Amino acid sequence: MLLKKTFYGALAGTSEGEMLTAGAPASGTAGYVALERFTGTLDGRRGSFVMQHSGTMAGGRNTLAIVITPGSGTEQLAGIAGTATIDIEGGQHYYTLHYQLPAQPAANR
Repeated sequence: MLLKKTFYGALAGTSEGEMLTAGAPASGTAGYVALERFTGTLDGRRGSFVMQHSGTMAGGRNTLAIVITPGSGTEQLAGIAGTATIDIEGGQHYYTLHYQLPAQPAANR
């Protein structure tokens, strides 16, 4: 499945990715993996990075792990590391990103 998303807020931009799934979602058991490249701004810093998803559902329990793929950050987001969570309310997906960026060098004078 191809993914295309638009983000608003402190994480503003677009993403494209691909998801693979297996199992029987209608019966409540399945799993998925995905790679999603975000391009835009994060707290005013421009660049891109990849989020790597892994999720399962079984027996009424859902698990989801999203990590920022090491080495995937570009431009002002180079060196980014972290994780994300997704909350779903009324069909909308809300991402919370927990991240670290290397300190930016002081401007030349």
